[in-house]
Amino acid sequence: QVQLVESGGGLVQAGDSLRLSCAASGLTLSRSAMGWFRQAPGKERERVAAITYNFGLTSYADSVKGRFAISRDNAKNTVYLQMNSLKPEDTAVYYCAAKNSDYVQTYAYWGQGTQVTVSS
Repeated sequence: QVQLVESGGGLVQAGDSLRLSCAASGLTLSRSAMGWFRQAPGKERERVAAITYNFGLTSYADSVKGRFAISRDNAKNTVYLQMNSLKPEDTAVYYCAAKNSDYVQTYAYWGQGTQVTVSS
């Protein structure tokens, strides 16, 4: 059974940093394409960062480019989202997700989410 567990969320002030972690069981993250998503109240879920299975290429939403960084520690089977220069508009529940191929759109596995709240 695949399980993704996020951690590292919390309440911070604008300008602070947080690092989210996504630990996997039942799935080898080095063989998966991973994404970090977020959903704020009343807004649609958006993908903020992704890393491909092939070559570990990263991509970011424009709203977080230059501030967030996704990385993968294969030895720990964990994916991270480093978030710097946080803004109040980054407040959301953050989810990690995995898919078995870079060539499919749908992420098959999702974590339960971790709340990030940024105060002004």
